[in-house]
Amino acid sequence: MSTPPSVSEIQVESVVFPPAVKPPGSDKTLFLGGAGERGLEIEGKFVKFTAIGVYLEGSSVAALAVKWKGKTADELADSNDFIAEIITGPFEKLTKVTMILPLTGQQYSEKVAENCTAYWKAVGKYTEAESEAIEKFLQIFKDETFPPRASILFTQSPTGSLTIAFPKDGSVPEQGKAVIQNKLLAEAILESIIGKHGVPPTARKSLATRVSDLLKQT
Repeated sequence: MSTPPSVSEIQVESVVFPPAVKPPGSDKTLFLGGAGERGLEIEGKFVKFTAIGVYLEGSSVAALAVKWKGKTADELADSNDFIAEIITGPFEKLTKVTMILPLTGQQYSEKVAENCTAYWKAVGKYTEAESEAIEKFLQIFKDETFPPRASILFTQSPTGSLTIAFPKDGSVPEQGKAVIQNKLLAEAILESIIGKHGVPPTARKSLATRVSDLLKQT
């Protein structure tokens, strides 16, 4: 088992993402790869809804170094191939979404479902299996509410499972609330955050900057 590199915490608005986290249902400790905020343009003003941290398994650094060592942070942030390698790479990832403004589970899950479905249709990968996975996803969130500082955890396993957890007191639970066995859904959720259509690109830039620095050290 690879040891995660030593990194610093990142603060987004009033939300502090710790440097390392052990995901629900996992025996690994992941390091904080990057963080940023997410929101929408409303009447000409950018309104921040959530702060998002992306954690990676320690083995990701060696895996990414093969092709990307020596690239600058800007080169990595601009490369869709690099981001795709993080999204689909054979290492564990954890995405932590913390509310800046309150949202209901239905509001959050319907927007994520809409983004995932649009992405799959665009790349020709929308099948009955993905439709069923989205239905499960919506059901898991149906009765949840998320006040400011509440979080959602998505653990993406290399085997294709997506573990979803709702921490209640700020701590990370040992087990998730539900597991969905659908690799494309796990990847699409991360794609919606750091992919080329992720809104806004702060998490992607943060991730590129930190990974670029770590690759220089390998």
